[in-house]
Order: sequence, then structure tokens, then C-alpha cells
Amino acid sequence: MTNFTEKLMNWYRKKARKMPWRGEKDPYRIWLSEVMLQQTQIDTVVPYYKRWLQKYPTLKDVAQASEDDILKLWEGLGYYARARNFHKACQQVVQDYDGKIPTDPQAFSTLKGVGPYTLAAVQSIAFGYGLPAIDGNVKRVISRVKRIDEPPSKALSEIESFLKANIHNAYPGDFNQAMMDIGATICNPNKPRCEVCPLSSECEAFQKNQVSLYPIKEEKALRPHYRAAVGIVWNKDKLLISKRKSEGLLGGLWEFPGGKMKHGETAKECVEREVEEEVGVQVDAAHSVGVIKHAYTHFSIEMEGFLCRYLKGTPQTRDCADWKWVEFKDLKKFAFPMANRKLFPLLPKTNPFRSFQKNADRKLKTKNKLK
Repeated sequence: MTNFTEKLMNWYRKKARKMPWRGEKDPYRIWLSEVMLQQTQIDTVVPYYKRWLQKYPTLKDVAQASEDDILKLWEGLGYYARARNFHKACQQVVQDYDGKIPTDPQAFSTLKGVGPYTLAAVQSIAFGYGLPAIDGNVKRVISRVKRIDEPPSKALSEIESFLKANIHNAYPGDFNQAMMDIGATICNPNKPRCEVCPLSSECEAFQKNQVSLYPIKEEKALRPHYRAAVGIVWNKDKLLISKRKSEGLLGGLWEFPGGKMKHGETAKECVEREVEEEVGVQVDAAHSVGVIKHAYTHFSIEMEGFLCRYLKGTPQTRDCADWKWVEFKDLKKFAFPMANRKLFPLLPKTNPFRSFQKNADRKLKTKNKLK
């Protein structure tokens, strides 16, 4: 072992964080935890991890589940592509590997959603391969230890080379987890606890009193902001919901039909246009229930919801993957984006246009009789 590795591992044996998946031998559970932990805090992940294993104790259970059920269980955890990819990857394992997760890194890397980090984390922890797992915490630690004078995204080869030279051959999984732990608990972004860091004597930035200068900041793109409007379309005692196509942001989730407002377009006009374009139904956007704001990781949204009278048309999958008429009480059975869920408390639980629809039905019957 190098001095760096010895000091890190000695610290980890005493200070390793307690987590439900730590010490786990089942590669399915290790894989699941790593997928859930991507860009998500541990405290947020723990209850989701436990609920998931209660419903899907084995990989084959995941493979046999529907996408709707998978996304509903994942609802609120964010980055839904992780759930869709994990679902498809489990199906690949059942189909191509008889339900056994590949122990060969090359084979494992071909599974849906498995990138360099997931590959290294799962293969090192579950199967003992000496692959360094590089996440944001690890990039920050090594950027300080090596005093790397460029942003981590441009120094990945240097970071990886250092880790390969220092990874513990016998316990690569513990080494990777130790690196993540020290980044999360000691080598913090803004207030690093250098006075208790076991690596301070190995850290060039600390030795030169320059820890606050590292890592070199990345250039951040401006997060776009969108104005949108959605229709809460009532027909008799049911609401119209549509399903987003699987590919793309928030794919596979259910929502109230609607979309982004065009330049110069009112929210009412947007709803009436979008509902017809998306599901082929004509509506009258009668009353606004209010505007909600929500910030996703890559964009923020200001969305207005409108109570809509159903006028005519049979729903179609014009610009969506599916549609359903559902009762208000059943909305909770479907996985919705958080912005849509914020509208739920603002909605009436019954159709506010029943009298309008009764009159319309009566007029239609009279018209048909006259014919």
C-alpha cells in the first residue's frame, strides 16, 4: 500500500458511515443502491431503498414489473431515467444472463444505464475488481490532494491515473467507498475539515494552504426557465391524463396534458392548443386554479393549471405514449412529475362543469331526435 492508501483505509475502518447496503453481498442490492445514490443524498435514498426491496426483493421481480409500477415506486426520487434504465437492465440480465448479474466488467458495461461510475462501483464492491469509482466527491478530494490546476471534468485522466496507482488491490470496494466517505464527510466543498483529515499530510493543497482554491470551478451553463400551462380536463366524473414518451426528460411519467407557452400566447390559448395537439381533444380552458413554481436540476418551470370543459374529440396518442380517463381519487396511483403534483391540492375533487355537460348532452340528444 502507498502511504495515501494506508492512511485512507485505516481511517475508513474506524469511521465508515453506516448504511443499509454497506457490507451487502448481494450484487443486485449493491447495484440498486449505486443507481439510487447517483446525484441523490443518502438520507433521501434510504427509505426508497427499503421500500423498493420490500416490493422487489430480487432482480427477477424488477424485470417482471411494469414500467408504471417502477416509476410510481421511484416517484419523488428524481432522475427518472435511472429507474427506466435499471428496469430495462434487469430485464436484460434475465433474458441474456439467466438472471445472474455478469461478473465480467465488459459484459456488465453493456447493460442499459451502466456508465463508468456504476461499472466501477458495482464491480469493485460486489466482485473485487480494481476499478476506481469516480464521483463528485472523489474528483474534489483528488483535485485537492494533487492540486490540479484545471476543472475536474478536464482532468479525469490524471484523477483516474492517481486512483489506479493507489487503489487497494485486495479491497478495491472498500477503497472506493472510503474515497466517497472522506469526500462527503471531511473534504467538503465549502468547509473542509482539514484538521481531522487523515490525508492532510498527503494533500498538496493543504500543505500550501490553498485548499479553498481547489477544485478549480467548472463553467456552469445557465439553467433555462420555462413558462407552461396544463389542462385539467373533466369529462363527466373523470379527468384526462397523458403519459410522456419514454425517451427524454421525465419520460414514462403521467401528467395533465399541456406544454410550453409560445411567444405572445396566453396560458389559456396554450392549454387549448396543447391539449388538442397532444391528445386530440378540444377543450375550453375556463378557469385558472393558480400558478406553481418548481426547480428541477436542469431547468425551472412556472406552470399554470386550467380547469377545462371537455368539448369534443376522442383521445389519441398524437404526442404522448398513452392516455387515460381517471377519477380524482385514483390520481395517486400514477407517477407524476413534481410540478404536476403541486397542482393536486388546488384541484376540485369533482367535475365543476357537470351542469354545463348535462345541458350539452341534452342539446345533443334533442338534435339527434330532430334528425
